[in-house]
Amino acid sequence: MQNTPKTDATLVKNYINGDEYALETLVYKHKQKVYSFIYSKVYDRDVAEDIFQDTFIKVIRTLKAGSYNEEGKFLPWVMRIAHNLVIDFFRKNSRMPKFDNAGEFSIFSVLSDSSLNAEKSIIKEQVESDVRRLVDELPDDQKEVLLMRMYNDMSFKEISERTGVSINTALGRMRYALINLRKIIEKHNIVLTN
Repeated sequence: MQNTPKTDATLVKNYINGDEYALETLVYKHKQKVYSFIYSKVYDRDVAEDIFQDTFIKVIRTLKAGSYNEEGKFLPWVMRIAHNLVIDFFRKNSRMPKFDNAGEFSIFSVLSDSSLNAEKSIIKEQVESDVRRLVDELPDDQKEVLLMRMYNDMSFKEISERTGVSINTALGRMRYALINLRKIIEKHNIVLTN
C-alpha cells in the first residue's frame, strides 16, 4: 500500500498541509506535459523555461492562499494557467519595441516579429470567428449595438444618433446583448480560452 502512486488531489492536499515534497512530486509528474505545451507555442527554451517557472509560481501562490478549488482537475488547471501566461507573453511582446542590444542576447533576436504576429493573429482570428458565430445568434437590435460598439468603436451617443434610440436604450441593448452572449456560451458549452 505504501508504494502506490498518490493521486494529484492527495498530493495537493498534502502540500497544502505543509508537505513541500508533495509539490516536488507534482511538478516532476507533470513537467514534461506542461513544458512541451509551452515550448510548442513559443519555440524558445529560455522563454519556455521562464513561463514554466511562472506557471508553478502561480500554482504555489494559489495553493498557499487556499484558493485552489479544482478538485481532481489539477493538470487541466495547470495547463490553463500555462496557456494564459503564453497568451500574456505574446500580448506583451508584440507591443514592445524591438531592441538591438549590441552583442547581448536579446529575446527579440530569437523570436522574430513575424512569429509573434503569426501566433497573435491565429489566436485573434480563432477568438473572433468564435465570437462572430455567437453574435449571429443575438436578436437584431442587440447585435446592431454590439457590432457598432465592438467593431466600429462607436460611442453610445453615436450609436443612439445612428439608430434613432435614446442613449439609455442603446446601453440597455448592449447590456442584454452581453447577458444573452453569456447564455449562448453556456448553452453551447463553449470555452473561448482553453
